Amino acid sequence: MAVIHQTELRPTKLELLTAWLPTRRWYVGGGAGGPELAKAGGFRLDDPQGEVGIEFLAVTDGSGAEPVTYLVPFSYRGAPLDGAEHALVGTMEHGVLGRRWAYDGCQDPVLVAELLALIEGRAPAQDQNASDTPCREVTRSYRGRGLTGTPTAGAAGAIGATRATDDRDGTALTAPDGGTLRLRRVLRPAEDGDALPPSHATGHLAGAWQLPDGTRARGLFAVLTPATA
Repeated sequence: MAVIHQTELRPTKLELLTAWLPTRRWYVGGGAGGPELAKAGGFRLDDPQGEVGIEFLAVTDGSGAEPVTYLVPFSYRGAPLDGAEHALVGTMEHGVLGRRWAYDGCQDPVLVAELLALIEGRAPAQDQNASDTPCREVTRSYRGRGLTGTPTAGAAGAIGATRATDDRDGTALTAPDGGTLRLRRVLRPAEDGDALPPSHATGHLAGAWQLPDGTRARGLFAVLTPATA
């Protein structure tokens, strides 16, 4: 299990995101002075090798006429990830671990592998702020033969050919079996409160975050669709 260190980060995650978010295609904009970010929730996943920190961070930008909450998968590494210069959000000095390289997690094969494992039910979501504690607000579903198209193949075998593409609606991860996992970078509360996936979906991920008024909202984080959908 990943250990959560109660220590200082310089710069902070929110400071890194203040500069990075406006460069994304799915950023909807805000005030003229840039984002005004506040942490709204999230969860973590464990790297089985214990090398990469994996966090799904929900942050709310209050700079515009209406607050907007974004989902940001982060991976944290103790050394640069080869070939991923385009995905680097920035570097931080961690009070315990030293220098950390923070990446857009959709471009990190370790995070993507564990995300697919979570949706398939092979990896649990962990609390964002406490070590060895499950996150009960994250729900998932999956119906299929395995994300590589075989009953026994797991997500890790599919990762080498997985690619991530940003557009105005979010980030699409295309797996070797032809299916698409779409992350909803702009989070919206579910109208029914249950955050159910579309009928054609073969899997989904949902979670909760805090609204500016202090109430909790639930919504879809990601939807997996087959190649024929």
